[in-house]
Amino acid sequence: MHDPDCIFCKIAKGEIPAETVYEDKDFLVFLDIHPQSPGHVQVVPKKHYRWVWDYPNIGKYFEIVKKIAEAQRKAFDTDWILSKIVGDEVPHAHVWVFPNSNVRGDKNAFKENAEKIVDALTS
Repeated sequence: MHDPDCIFCKIAKGEIPAETVYEDKDFLVFLDIHPQSPGHVQVVPKKHYRWVWDYPNIGKYFEIVKKIAEAQRKAFDTDWILSKIVGDEVPHAHVWVFPNSNVRGDKNAFKENAEKIVDALTS
């Protein structure tokens, strides 16, 4: 189930490019185009759900959020990882996960920041 007008559905289907840091059969994690800090990502289900709370297995969703947060802690050498769930920006379930704004680095160095997270996930 996809919404043809939803930007996150389009990203999940590969119709719009994104700097992906994690993907499995149900979820996609990519860098936010307007980052709050280096490594700021969106964790989204590939299927369209309007709200995070609509996702049928919220525990699985938050396992992915935790996995990404732990990778960010390692990648950006910080214990302070923030998350935010609002849902008014894009009408597709998404969780913001991002290091504290005091983290060093260029928040717009998308490729470099993605590589740091991917490396932390695989090491």
